[in-house]
Amino acid sequence: MRYAQGGGLTDAKRAAGERIRLEAVGRFESGAKNREIAAALRVSERSVERWRRQWRERGEEGVRSKGSPGRPRLSADQIA
Repeated sequence: MRYAQGGGLTDAKRAAGERIRLEAVGRFESGAKNREIAAALRVSERSVERWRRQWRERGEEGVRSKGSPGRPRLSADQIA
């Protein structure tokens, strides 16, 4: 998906996504299946599979938000 200049996720949306992923982690730990987690959190099974893999490989840090990507690569003059 492409975003207009200045687009992307807001801090609030990024935090909301992280809360959902951390909720999924709690369900992983309780033994829930991917399909059950996806239905309960209203996300795709593929997303849950990806989160579970990241969680297995890197623990809770693997599903936490990486934060804002930083400043844009293009200057305001280059965008205009």
